[in-house]
Amino acid sequence: MSDDTTRPTAQVTLLGRHYVFACNPGEERKLERAARYLDRAMQGIHSQNNLLGSERVALMAALNITHELLEVLDTRRSEEQHLDRLSERLEQAMAGATPGNITPAE
Repeated sequence: MSDDTTRPTAQVTLLGRHYVFACNPGEERKLERAARYLDRAMQGIHSQNNLLGSERVALMAALNITHELLEVLDTRRSEEQHLDRLSERLEQAMAGATPGNITPAE
């Protein structure tokens, strides 16, 4: 059984090498953006030590990017927990307030 539809592809350059990747329709720009980000990370590592092979540079870049992602996710999780606590305090304050006993905050 042959597949008459072809998936879009995007050509990206990583450390001066060209690669072609298939991607979902409409996702080409996102793939290219991700590749540019990865290439910048790889170029930074390569410029610090140009004796490293491209595979090792790619692994180091992947680890650095993963670390960045996890830091952002941890921060987001912490901020969501803080918002949840504030929301609970607000709900408690509103539940305890009746039209006659609302006083302005100092």
